[in-house]
Amino acid sequence: MKPYSPIDDAAGDESGPDQTGPDETGPDETGDRQGGRTVDRKLLEILVCPLTKTTLEYDAKRRELVSRAAKLAFPIRDGIPILLEEEARQLTDEDERR
Repeated sequence: MKPYSPIDDAAGDESGPDQTGPDETGPDETGDRQGGRTVDRKLLEILVCPLTKTTLEYDAKRRELVSRAAKLAFPIRDGIPILLEEEARQLTDEDERR
């Protein structure tokens, strides 16, 4: 059984961690794995940029949450979004065109 992470189970139910196997995804998961963890779509829907309070976009390729308004990309490490300005990467002109 994998360790519990709020990324795995952001729905807030009391059943505990997701029991999905390592190669399976549930209906509310992006299907993108990082260290055996998935990013829950429900969690992505409620997270906002800590600076601008605007919606974050999930970049599965880079495993980041992108704030277009703040022009920052926040990393996801071990399945946990790091929403600290000092940990964020500044978006490049190329990033902004995507």
